[in-house]
Amino acid sequence: MSQIEGFREETRIWLEKNCPTGAKGIGQVPTGSTKIKIEDPDVTLWLDRMIEKGWTAPTWPKEFGGADLSTEEYVVLIEEMRRLDARPALGGMGTSMIGPTLLEYGTDEQKQEHLPKIAKAEVAWCQGYSEPGSGSDLASLNTRAVDSGDHYLINGQKIWTSGAQWADWMFCLVRTDPEVPKHNGISFVLLSMAQPGVTVKPIRLISGNSPFCETFFDDAVAYKANLVGELNKGWTVGKRLLQHERSGMASLVGAQSRDPGATLQEVAHSYLGTDREGKVADAALRSRAINHEINDAAFALTRKRTVQEAEDGNTPGPATSIFKMYGTELEQDKSSLMCEIRGTQGIGWEGSSFDSDEIEWTRSWLSNRAASIYSGTNEIQRNIIAKRVLGLPD
Repeated sequence: MSQIEGFREETRIWLEKNCPTGAKGIGQVPTGSTKIKIEDPDVTLWLDRMIEKGWTAPTWPKEFGGADLSTEEYVVLIEEMRRLDARPALGGMGTSMIGPTLLEYGTDEQKQEHLPKIAKAEVAWCQGYSEPGSGSDLASLNTRAVDSGDHYLINGQKIWTSGAQWADWMFCLVRTDPEVPKHNGISFVLLSMAQPGVTVKPIRLISGNSPFCETFFDDAVAYKANLVGELNKGWTVGKRLLQHERSGMASLVGAQSRDPGATLQEVAHSYLGTDREGKVADAALRSRAINHEINDAAFALTRKRTVQEAEDGNTPGPATSIFKMYGTELEQDKSSLMCEIRGTQGIGWEGSSFDSDEIEWTRSWLSNRAASIYSGTNEIQRNIIAKRVLGLPD
């Protein structure tokens, strides 16, 4: 038995023994937020056991709460968790975004201060990037950070701050030198959300949810010890973090999308009926559903191959824009098809004439309209692909 086969067997046995029933299937995934209560004791038990194994951040060094797994071992762990239908024990921007960024750009002190807390689910993070006048043109941001001795005083506003109402800390792009061209003079800082100078206001969306917020800074404090990278050169750090956001290792490893409920073809059989050969009766919708599932499977294999080819388990570079762009369009296509196949039952918002799946997919369709905008619009992704992947001229 090879070493990786032995690791797979050990992992499978451990997961089968230690993953509680309440941590399988669709359900709560903790983010580390001190403001969100974990409802199911099985979820707490699963989290504690995975923390002890170092599997909340499997590829991180053990000194920071990880397990120091290789890329190959990490792929095996994800595959075995999915085989068992085990949910991630910990999610959020700590493990997927700021953690990997600190591993690359953080000082030893910053790593020791922040990474173990993330891995132990003691803190949740949010992202301070977009502003009311700086969305796709993020480098035009105006939130100011003024040198005030051992800290910076921050004034300005961020918008579309996902999960800010639940976050304990923020990683934030701020302007520290307004006299230089816009891509320069930007710094990357970390700041606590639990301070008087930070005000958060959730934004209610058309889907009925409020995942995004406005965040206001009035002399908020970010200590210089939490400046990541060099002063006025935070754009480089900020861009790298976006690559982690657009294509974190866990999402790259993943197989086909694992949305709750039935598959496209199962829904089509249920709502459209079948012909004499047992196929979905509507040939056009049947063809579209099959094409989507083929594309989804091909996309999953491409992501998996990318992980296996990555060096030292690192997230790829500008090519992550391909995954964000295509994955977004695939997601939007699926939610549209789900609603279309259901016909009039696919536009349910509330009421006894619609079941929970029908209402969920209506809201999912509405939510997914924003997917091609947040994390960098698909137009921006195409520009990145053209310039930095294909090497095309401006």
